[in-house]
Amino acid sequence: MNKAFLIGRLTRDPELRYTQSNIPVCNFTLAVDRRFKQENGPQADFIPIVAWQKTAEFCAKYFQKGRKVAVSGRIETRTWEDDQGVKHYVTEVIAEEVDFADSKKDTENNQASVNNTPPAQTPPPTGGIDNKPPWMV
Repeated sequence: MNKAFLIGRLTRDPELRYTQSNIPVCNFTLAVDRRFKQENGPQADFIPIVAWQKTAEFCAKYFQKGRKVAVSGRIETRTWEDDQGVKHYVTEVIAEEVDFADSKKDTENNQASVNNTPPAQTPPPTGGIDNKPPWMV
């Protein structure tokens, strides 16, 4: 059985392209925290993800850098040769299902930090007599 389940954060905004036959394909990289961290080793693995068709369009529309997402799919390897004749190998996850893995609050805070703006603040609670703030009662 070839099945991968990953939860991680997008390292960049998804890139949506179309094949010559007009099929949508979306690429992004998922930073997945390692369960056991080594002292001077990497703290996360960076997994390339490829989504096709409706899943690709969904990812491009709703996912953005820093968002925590869940991906399930299959692992595929492929090779190609570049213009200089150098052979390249890549292992990637072909997304079959994707979903949001962060709360709405986490998303708002994360989006604010990406945009370098503070998260939306809710006004302090009011109350007391005649709807005055608590320090004026």
